[in-house]
Amino acid sequence: MMNWNGSPWEMFNMKTEFAPPERASEKSVEEQVVSLLHHPYIEKLYDSISEGLLILNPERQIVYANGSFLSALGVDFKAIKGLRPGEAMGCIHAFETEGGCGTTEFCRECGVAQAILSSQKDMPDLKECRILQKDSGDAMDLQVKTSQLQVAGIDYTVYAVRDISSDKRRRILEKIFFHDIMNTAVGVRGLSELLSVSSPETLDEFRNMIYSGAAKLVDEIRSQRDLANAENNDLQVQHVKIHSLAFLNEVIDLYRSHDVGHGKALHLDDESEEWMLESDKGLLFRVLGNMTKNALEASQPGDTVTLGCRREGDKIRFSVHNPAFMPRNVQLQVFQRSFSTKGAGRGLGTYSIKLLSERYLGGEVFFTSSEKDGTFFYVAYPLLKDAETAKAAV
Repeated sequence: MMNWNGSPWEMFNMKTEFAPPERASEKSVEEQVVSLLHHPYIEKLYDSISEGLLILNPERQIVYANGSFLSALGVDFKAIKGLRPGEAMGCIHAFETEGGCGTTEFCRECGVAQAILSSQKDMPDLKECRILQKDSGDAMDLQVKTSQLQVAGIDYTVYAVRDISSDKRRRILEKIFFHDIMNTAVGVRGLSELLSVSSPETLDEFRNMIYSGAAKLVDEIRSQRDLANAENNDLQVQHVKIHSLAFLNEVIDLYRSHDVGHGKALHLDDESEEWMLESDKGLLFRVLGNMTKNALEASQPGDTVTLGCRREGDKIRFSVHNPAFMPRNVQLQVFQRSFSTKGAGRGLGTYSIKLLSERYLGGEVFFTSSEKDGTFFYVAYPLLKDAETAKAAV
């Protein structure tokens, strides 16, 4: 149990970027647990609720959890007693600092932390939250409702949580299929109708446009299928040898003619290096394609997006740069599922980049963003063991 057992001075000096880091002692937590269980109605009332529910002490530690919450996590109460919500749910940021859940810079944008702090000011709150789990890499979309409860002179937070992941996925799929794919399908139909009245001079042009539109439809459907399979651990990976420069040029050629590339330039970094790696070409293309598409969408007409690759130790690092700067609050949420700066029904691009790279392709994903240098997204993958020999043979 992550309770604090150091001196009061050490506790006072714990650092935090958002919520107070202090914790109640194990003895205090145990006393609070007993006090709540002795209350005549609490356990009967809250255990009858189908949603997950916690009661948190003033230090935001769990002192009660109903059966629905415990069943959802597959644990018993002892395993989470005294933890904070993010620690119990395995949030990737909950173990980054000594203070734990609520004390990192990322927690400033967390709906869970915001709702708890709001309720502690006697303001009931309802917030959404996106959590990436540390061990599994799974993503959760949650809706959290908080309110105050006073028992034996202590102000507790009642924390009700509902998993809205399915709702979020449905909305995103509706956006993709009822808007994006429908628009492309309508365009393909319109072009096919023009074939019957087109002149011999324009016939090939219309055919190419129809082929391009149909290919876009198939790619979007495959993209959603791959993401669903990836999240369900059903994605099949087929490794082949890939030449880095030829691969990047394929990505550039595709997005030069893409709608999002209109009025913008795509460039291969002059210092890019030719190396060979072994990976799933389709998944790797989807990762670099999403990085390139995001960079183009973030750019203004006349801007240049630059792709590159170079060796770093035993890895090859691909990069995509655009001149735009991401505000800090956006940077803190970049890889969360369903988060997007482009409106509701979006937010799978950077999430899928991280999911596919780190769970299936053995890579790592990171980024930098500054007003001076713009934004760089990087993905690094293992090189072939005989990379020098392979490079010499190119």
